[in-house]
Amino acid sequence: MTVKIYTTPTCQWCVKTKEFFKKHKVRYTEKDVSKSSKNAREMVEISGQRGTPVIVVNKEVIVGFYESKLKKALKIK
Repeated sequence: MTVKIYTTPTCQWCVKTKEFFKKHKVRYTEKDVSKSSKNAREMVEISGQRGTPVIVVNKEVIVGFYESKLKKALKIK
C-alpha cells in the first residue's frame, strides 16, 4: 500500500491527517507543495484541487481530512 499526502506547513487539516496516520501507524510520503512547484503541479493534476491536504492511498484520491474515507481506503476498523 502506498500513501502520499500533499501538504503545506500552515494547514491544520494536514496536521490532523498526519496525527491520524501516526495513531494508526500508517507509513506515508509527505509532499510539501509550498516548497516545490513540481509537487504543487502534481497535486493539481491528480486531484484538480489547489487546497490541502490531498491524500492518495494507492490510486484513490481523498481531498481534505475525512476520517471515515481514510479508514475505508486504509482498511482500518
